[in-house]
Amino acid sequence: MAAQSPAKFVNEVRQEMRKVTWPTRKETLISTAMVLTLVAFAAVFFVFVDWAIHSIINLILGIA
Repeated sequence: MAAQSPAKFVNEVRQEMRKVTWPTRKETLISTAMVLTLVAFAAVFFVFVDWAIHSIINLILGIA
């Protein structure tokens, strides 16, 4: 790979950044809300699964 001057590199980065399609504010808010909702559902699910496994193990081992 040939060495490249920093100025040329920055120039190429600027050119590529102009090609990027950035999400709108609405799209960002919707995506964020979806992620937070799914994280909350996953947390509740894993708390329930953890409680169920804990209860089953306690039942099998006879721990009070």
